[in-house]
Amino acid sequence: MKKTIRVASILDATQSYEYVDDNPIQGGVKDVYFSPEKDYVIAFYRSPLDVGQKERIRRIVSTYLQSIQNGNASGYFLNEIFRWPYDIVEKNKLTGIVVPVYHQKFFFAKGYVGSDNIQGQDKVGKWFTAPMFRNQQYPLRLDQSELGDWLSYFQISVNISRGVKKLHQMGLAHSDLSYNNILVDPVSKSACIIDIDGLVVPKLFPPEVIGTADFIAPEVLKTKHLGLQDPQRHLPNQKTDLHALAVLIYMYLLRRHPLRGGKIWDLDSEKDELLSMGENALFIENPENNTNQVKADHLRKWDAFWGDPEKIPHTITGPYISELFKKAFVDGLHDPIRRPTANEWETALLKTVDLIQPCQNSTCTEKWYVFDNTANPKCPFCGTSHQGTLPVLDLYFKFDDEVWKPENHRLMVYHNQYLFKWHVSRKVIRNENLTMQDKMPVGYFTFHQGKWVLVNQSLEGMKDITEQKEIPPGSMVELTGGKKILLSAEEGGRLIYVTLANG
Repeated sequence: MKKTIRVASILDATQSYEYVDDNPIQGGVKDVYFSPEKDYVIAFYRSPLDVGQKERIRRIVSTYLQSIQNGNASGYFLNEIFRWPYDIVEKNKLTGIVVPVYHQKFFFAKGYVGSDNIQGQDKVGKWFTAPMFRNQQYPLRLDQSELGDWLSYFQISVNISRGVKKLHQMGLAHSDLSYNNILVDPVSKSACIIDIDGLVVPKLFPPEVIGTADFIAPEVLKTKHLGLQDPQRHLPNQKTDLHALAVLIYMYLLRRHPLRGGKIWDLDSEKDELLSMGENALFIENPENNTNQVKADHLRKWDAFWGDPEKIPHTITGPYISELFKKAFVDGLHDPIRRPTANEWETALLKTVDLIQPCQNSTCTEKWYVFDNTANPKCPFCGTSHQGTLPVLDLYFKFDDEVWKPENHRLMVYHNQYLFKWHVSRKVIRNENLTMQDKMPVGYFTFHQGKWVLVNQSLEGMKDITEQKEIPPGSMVELTGGKKILLSAEEGGRLIYVTLANG
């Protein structure tokens, strides 16, 4: 019979918790025990904590948790994006935190093809950023049903960006963002940030760790030999989170590391690692300096995939994201103040989702690609060219009475693509605060009897400006080159201008 132990909360004397004293999961600094019903875990620190560490954890489970509970979209953040600890217990002078259990979707249903050895294990992000796990020749490849498609990783990146944005808005830094501390499920396009108890509160609680290899910012590695009190020493903070966030997004979308190229800085491998990720860090796709580009002989290790930036350059992610990769890995690599914020990543990812096209090759493993703004678009993954015309809708906003200005945002049309309120009006921002009502489509596009049409489902005041005709709800309008359609006459309403590509 497994022994169940009851422990009391140190924050609320009326609360107590149970855990099964059996084979704890051993983390870096904690031992994790399940509750009898497996609805929460208690993670005990192996060593006693000092006063500062205890105070940090007390604030995380009280002040900061309440801040999220009382803020916007609290359900989204606490149920989807974070596994946030909510109480503290003590046993034999050891501190334990009570944390909700992960959703079932974050455990592998099948795991490897033809082998069950990771079935039931956590879906940490590294399974989905490494090319070998999807290589058909690799014996330990993941089952196709676990992998999702390319579009999945855009939504995963949006969720991670929103989580980081929320922490930063609260004045916190994660300090150890990596694919080990984020669970992802490409099938439901979900992501969940874990290990919240190590959060850095600037000027109050210094970071406990410098981060995880591959995700540590160059300035942190470059100065890690200095004493903790040295003013030149860089410790994890919000700016170092932004480096890790950029690396994560690059790895999810391109499945390679942005700094691991062919340049060898030192024959001593430890020194080389310190230099290539720290003081001498250089983007493998730096347009002004190609000394760290990936060499052909490196690709042999990775021949599984599109690890070759020559074949699949970062520019396939479209104009908005590739601009941010440049900001993160060229301008901001050694100048932290220039790194893109989490909010900039979220905006760029969502605008890019509006440029995505389904690949017409049914056997393409990625299924989607970003429209490349050329006359003859094709999928960069499988090489399939787009067949037929392709409506491109540029969004315009009313600058003053007679002047409409481009929004630098366009919507690519495909069969059964939806139109949403955030396309129609500048007043509806596509973020975590959208209501269920705001998420309902207001129109859709379809290829009907050889023509592209927009069907108005529920918009009052939609008008074909070119023909000077109303488009009432329930009717449709053909999309032809040069056509202007007013989506809404209300303040903040947008106009779309139609171009037909691939004609």
